[in-house]
Amino acid sequence: MTASTSPPAPDPAPDDNPKRYVGLGTDEAERQALRRGWSTVRTVPPGAILTMEYRAGRLNLEVEDDTVRRAWSG
Repeated sequence: MTASTSPPAPDPAPDDNPKRYVGLGTDEAERQALRRGWSTVRTVPPGAILTMEYRAGRLNLEVEDDTVRRAWSG
């Protein structure tokens, strides 16, 4: 008999609007995001090339001059 295993369930995205992070400093945005339940916070510079994989529970922050310019989930 063979045991079947399934991949772990993805972390659910919290009920939080990513737009609320725009305008915050990087450190403050990361602290708030983790407190509100995001499992991963990824900061990237403007124009960065990113993979298109969607990850529930991940918050992406586009940061320029230590300020969040854009934020989105996945």
